[in-house]
Amino acid sequence: MKTIDREALTARLDGPERPTLVEALPEKYFRQWHLPNAVNINHDEVKQRAPELLPDKNAEIVVYCASETCQNSHMVANQLTAMGYTNVAVYQGGKADWEAAQLPAATT
Repeated sequence: MKTIDREALTARLDGPERPTLVEALPEKYFRQWHLPNAVNINHDEVKQRAPELLPDKNAEIVVYCASETCQNSHMVANQLTAMGYTNVAVYQGGKADWEAAQLPAATT
């Protein structure tokens, strides 16, 4: 699975063609805070929610979860790839790395 680090991700988010961010944690954690403009798809909801939330299978998608040890992002990314999404990456540092860098967060 392709990965992206925080520096590359923030550069992509500042660019003209921003990737779609997908948080792969349960909704209660997403509601507490999430990366700006992210959508929430838990690992057991991918088949149901991805077609609606991610209609373009060629769009750049970056999946993240809590931290480097969290595997939800890999589970979601693998399912998206299996469903035919062509440009999926995992931000392995996830929320812990984002927060450590004191980057902006959003709440629901």
